[in-house]
Amino acid sequence: MSSMKAALVEAQNAEFTIADIAKPVAEAGQILVRIKAAALNPLDMKIRAGEAAHARHPLPAILGIDMAGIVEAVGAGVTSFRIGDEVYGMTGGVGGLQGSLAEYAAVDADLVALKPRNLTLRQAAALPLIAITAWEGLEERTQVKAGQKVLVIGGGGGVGHIAVQMAVAAGAQVYAVDGASKGDYISSIGATPIDYAKETTEEYVARITGGKGFAIVYDTIGGKGLDAAFQAVAKFGHVVSSLGWGMHSLAPLSFKGASYSGVFTLAPLLTGEDRTHHGEILKQVAQRVEAGTLRPNLDPRPFSLAEVSDAYRLLESRRAEGKVVVEI
Repeated sequence: MSSMKAALVEAQNAEFTIADIAKPVAEAGQILVRIKAAALNPLDMKIRAGEAAHARHPLPAILGIDMAGIVEAVGAGVTSFRIGDEVYGMTGGVGGLQGSLAEYAAVDADLVALKPRNLTLRQAAALPLIAITAWEGLEERTQVKAGQKVLVIGGGGGVGHIAVQMAVAAGAQVYAVDGASKGDYISSIGATPIDYAKETTEEYVARITGGKGFAIVYDTIGGKGLDAAFQAVAKFGHVVSSLGWGMHSLAPLSFKGASYSGVFTLAPLLTGEDRTHHGEILKQVAQRVEAGTLRPNLDPRPFSLAEVSDAYRLLESRRAEGKVVVEI
C-alpha cells in the first residue's frame, strides 16, 4: 500500500474530510506506526480554530497529538523497537508534524515507548500528553512527597485526573477542585473533591488547611485557576501550571515566598530537543499503569476515523465523561 486514509482540516473551523494521501516512510531515527487509536485534546480544538499560535501547526493539516499503534517498519539507526511492537506516544499534530488522525505515521522513535501491557491500544492512546504534563509538574518540578497537602485545580479533567493519581501514589493528601459532577470520580481515585461552585478559594483553604495553604498546587486550567493557585499555596510552597499564559498578579505568591514552575509539554515536538525525555517518561508511566497506581479515564463512546467530526463535537460540548478517543 502506497496510500493511506487521513482526516484533513483544510482551513480554520472547517469540517474534517477523509482523504487518501501518500503513506509515509520511516526515515533514519523513525518508526512507521500503524495507528490504531488517537486521543483528542482541547489543544486540538484550538489549533483547528486558529487559536493556538504557540502550537505552530499551519492548516491544511492532519491533527492529533496522541496515538497508540503497532510498529510496521523501523528506520535506520533505531534499535529500541521491532516490527509488531505496540507503542504509544505524543508524536505530532503540532509544529507541522503529521498528526495521529491517519492510518499511519512516521514518528521519531525517541518520542514513544512500549504501551502498558494491561491497557488496550485505545486506552493507551489517551495517556501521552496528559501523563507527560502531569509527570513533569509533579515528579520533576515539585518532587511530590508523602504527607504533603496537594491541591489539583481541574482535578477531574485530563491532566488533572492523572496528577491526582500520581500525588496519591506518592502518599500525599490530595484535594481536587472541579464541578460537582466530577465529585464521585475524584473520590474514586483517592482525592477529596472540592466543588468550586460551593466554596471560594479562601473558604476551602481555611477549612482544609486552617488558612496555611497547600504545599503543592497544580493548576491545569489557567486563567482564574492560576490566580486561585497563587492564593491557595502555602508559605514556601510551590505552584505548577500547565496553562500559565496571560497576565497574573504575583503578589499573593511573592508575599508567601512561594515558587512557580510552568510546564510546556509541546517543547520537544516544536524544537526537536530533549525528545528522549518524553520517551523515558512514558516508560515510567507504563510501569505505574502496570503496577495499578495509574489509569486513564475514557469516555465510553466509540468513534471511527469517519466519525471524527462527531468526536470533536463531543469534545467541544464539554460533556465528555473522560478522554475522547478515535479508533482507526
